[in-house]
This record gives sequence, structure tokens and C-alpha cells, in this order.
Amino acid sequence: MPRRCQVRGTKPGFGNNVSHSQRHTKRRWNPNIQKKRYWVPSLGRQVTLTLTPKAMKEIDRRGVDVVIAEMLARGEKI
Repeated sequence: MPRRCQVRGTKPGFGNNVSHSQRHTKRRWNPNIQKKRYWVPSLGRQVTLTLTPKAMKEIDRRGVDVVIAEMLARGEKI
């Protein structure tokens, strides 16, 4: 499973660890991805989404029907 938010598209960030002696080693910052189930009245079923907490707040604010409709318009498989 890719570590990517289905709503916002958040993906890992890449960069370097820098030690006290200034040695650079590669690292990545993974997003806080969580699985969450929502009841979608327009589809008449539950859907499981992989989301970041920021996307969960967005769904709470805008409504699950609006967010799911945008995802379907983008061609996202649900």
C-alpha cells in the first residue's frame, strides 16, 4: 500500500539527516496515514479511506458526500 492520502494526496517527504559532524544521510518523513471507515449516503454503503488527520478534519468540515464526489471526479477508485 502506498503511503499516500486519498483525499489530499499527501506523500512522503525526502531529505537528509544531518549529524553534529555535518554528515548527511538520506531519510524520509512519512505522513501520518490512518484507515477510517465512513458511511456515504450518496453511495448507500461504507467506504474505507486511507487518510491523514488533516483530511479527516476536511471531511468533518465539508461533508463526506462532497469529498467523495470530488474524488470520483478525479478518477480515484473507492
